[in-house]
Amino acid sequence: MKFIANISMCDPTFYVPLAQAAEAAGFDTVAVPDSIAYPKESSSTYPYNFDGTREFLENKPFIEPHIAISAMATVTRTIEFHTFVVKMPIRQPVIYAKEVTSLAVITGNRFALGVGTSPWPDDYEIVQLPWEGRGRRFDECIEIVRGLAAGGYFEYHGEFYDFPAIKMEPVPSAPIPVLIGGHNDAQLRRAARLADGWMSAGSTFEDLVAMIDRMNDLRKEYGRTQERFDIYATTPESFTLDGIRQLEDLGVTHTAGGFGRFDPYGIETDPETLQEKVDNLNRHGDEIISKLR
Repeated sequence: MKFIANISMCDPTFYVPLAQAAEAAGFDTVAVPDSIAYPKESSSTYPYNFDGTREFLENKPFIEPHIAISAMATVTRTIEFHTFVVKMPIRQPVIYAKEVTSLAVITGNRFALGVGTSPWPDDYEIVQLPWEGRGRRFDECIEIVRGLAAGGYFEYHGEFYDFPAIKMEPVPSAPIPVLIGGHNDAQLRRAARLADGWMSAGSTFEDLVAMIDRMNDLRKEYGRTQERFDIYATTPESFTLDGIRQLEDLGVTHTAGGFGRFDPYGIETDPETLQEKVDNLNRHGDEIISKLR
């Protein structure tokens, strides 16, 4: 099992010291979320929140994830980073490919690309892209980023994007892992068909079992059962030794821990000091991570 430190929605000056603390405590990767803007008015609901609202995000600080990762990578040596998750179809894929290949190079291949479609029509509206067809647009974005990250000349002719042969320099020396987030069947199918892994947005153990069973069936359907496939998932079981062993038996490869009092769903601001957050990471490292190495 590998261990995730979630660094987000806190004082932006905490990011760099928290990344250093997570590395020292034995965490394997840092998760950084994505949020572009918060609409003043919205009728959208968030499917992964407890009450279905989106108010829990208002006034929470979100640093642009790739910039945050660049800052944290400069002061660490071994810990990896992943986005959890970037709303990929609202980004122009050629420009985005330049961003993520540069990040992978700068971090020395310590970057995995966690992506999703976004559950909110607002995100598409504010960048003037249609909500309709987002899944097909998402597929093309993945193909373009992968094609340009591979090195050499790459051209693309699709439904949404069309460009002649181009090449980017530099590109990373290893492929950038693509991880797809989302709980609906379309995202499970997309992950099974296209991705190097799948990311849960949080669930009960029972729901996770059902989703992983479905994922395994889909991977068989696509003939991909022999390929490496990572599963990032956090449930209440993620905070005990026996629970983590249960997740590992289920096929989970990465799980989170080290949280303190901060409940992003229920409070306006994060009450923890930097030292309290560091203490929580160290406690999880001592009580959980060190015992499972």
